[in-house]
Amino acid sequence: MLRDPSTKYRPFPPIALPDRQWPSRTITHAPRWLSTDLRDGNQALIDPMGAEKKTRLFDLLCKVGLKEIEVGFPSAGATEFDFISGLVRDGRIPDDVTIQVLTQSRRDLIEASFASLKGARTAIVHLYNAVSPAWRKIVFGMTREEVKAIAIAGAKVLRDGAAKQPDTDWFFEYSPETFSTAELDFSVEVCAAVMDVLRPTPDHPLILNLPATVECATPNVYADQIEWFGRNIPNRDSVVISLHTHNDRGTGVAAAELGMMAGADRVEGCLLGNGERTGNCDLVTLALNLYTQGVDPRLDLSDIDEVVNTVTYCTNLPIHPRTPYAGDLVFTAFSGSHQDAIKKGFVAQGQRNDGLWEVPYLPIDPADLGRSYEAVIRVNSQSGKGGVAWVIEQDKGLKLPKRLQADFSRHVQALADETSRELGAADIWGRFEATYLPRPGDRFVLRDYEETGTAGQRLFVGHVSVDGVDRSISGRGNGLISGVIDALGETGPTLDVVDYSEHAIGHGADAQAAAYVECRSADGRTVFGVGLDSDIATASVRAVLSAANRA
Repeated sequence: MLRDPSTKYRPFPPIALPDRQWPSRTITHAPRWLSTDLRDGNQALIDPMGAEKKTRLFDLLCKVGLKEIEVGFPSAGATEFDFISGLVRDGRIPDDVTIQVLTQSRRDLIEASFASLKGARTAIVHLYNAVSPAWRKIVFGMTREEVKAIAIAGAKVLRDGAAKQPDTDWFFEYSPETFSTAELDFSVEVCAAVMDVLRPTPDHPLILNLPATVECATPNVYADQIEWFGRNIPNRDSVVISLHTHNDRGTGVAAAELGMMAGADRVEGCLLGNGERTGNCDLVTLALNLYTQGVDPRLDLSDIDEVVNTVTYCTNLPIHPRTPYAGDLVFTAFSGSHQDAIKKGFVAQGQRNDGLWEVPYLPIDPADLGRSYEAVIRVNSQSGKGGVAWVIEQDKGLKLPKRLQADFSRHVQALADETSRELGAADIWGRFEATYLPRPGDRFVLRDYEETGTAGQRLFVGHVSVDGVDRSISGRGNGLISGVIDALGETGPTLDVVDYSEHAIGHGADAQAAAYVECRSADGRTVFGVGLDSDIATASVRAVLSAANRA
């Protein structure tokens, strides 16, 4: 890298728009969406999709609610042409879906595009040619007038081709390709010339797609370009301004959002951001960004895993585990402080009745996307007591008291340090069993017990194995737990109960009970006991014996 990159690169020039309006606007409704997964996304693949994968992906696009789908580049070859014509011929296009095809501004390619759509109920033919200075000078060696003439000639072929197939309801899209690096006045000039040929109306508008073919500036510059264009294009009510952002600078979604604020009507992109180089605008991310702001995206992403699995199968491309909304880890916290905040957020959420979502670190409810809460908190050496308690509660239904959480987290931390890996629910439960529940070698093992007496004066008689020998122990107290403590005084440790809690696990006939006891031993140590049983009284006896075994 150069010490002074200004000797090689120049900053993108700002747009002269001192009264820009878009910064004070908010997005209040979803745009028209166009999926270009089957065209731009497909041409960016190492191994382009065959008919089976393209059909599977087309069906997914329809299922999630895309109403405009760019299905291919029919003049690219027989595979593309046959797939597109097959969709039409086989009646696979839903009545509320309009397919679109792309073509360069050449007569033979445009005519092939019309041929692939023969018999379609409605369709969009998308015409493009590059207009920016670098392309005019380096690629084409043409003047501005010569480049504009290409667009005009292509528009005339569109007009005439539609007239030959009057049974189809035709719409047109024109892209001044490389718009993001072209002179704004020339882009308007070329688009206006195309409009003069196609004669759009408010009832039958022309789509003008303004692509960031290569993202060369910050998103605010793109927004300025869109607002400037919208102010200066003639007959604005007869055009639909469409955005097609790329992600070269990593801000394709941001550019699309600001472009919508600047007045655009439509957004093109791919599910999960596939596309040339660094990809297109990620439609999933943009749609769910709207959703988190209370705006209906008009796309159904309630089964995000189906979207991920289908797209990765069809494209043979993985997605990063931290891809917004869709990655495996995006709703997962390993950090102890994050886990504690999330756990408290879920508790508070359960106590509210207004329906509003407010959970720290989770901008969206994972359940809205078909994700389970079990994956929200995962445990490794960075995790804290809140995360461990969350896993135990989600996996086994145990609601550990706070001080027990802290005690158990030390044991889990030790296991994480020993293994140097993430701990699953089975790992954590195994350590919980080994720490608090009955285990081989325990000094006290409950066989059976009886409790008699009146309120305030109870007698506990237990049949207990002590050091492997069955015997009977008894004790008195004002309740069951104090009776057990008194009975243990004959052969076991002296314990004082500091805290006790209990709760049900599940509902109905199959419900279990959990009891937790915190005790202080004669030498001042704190020990915890846990008891599980179908009967709450028995669970409490087991909890005291659990504490005695650990004392």
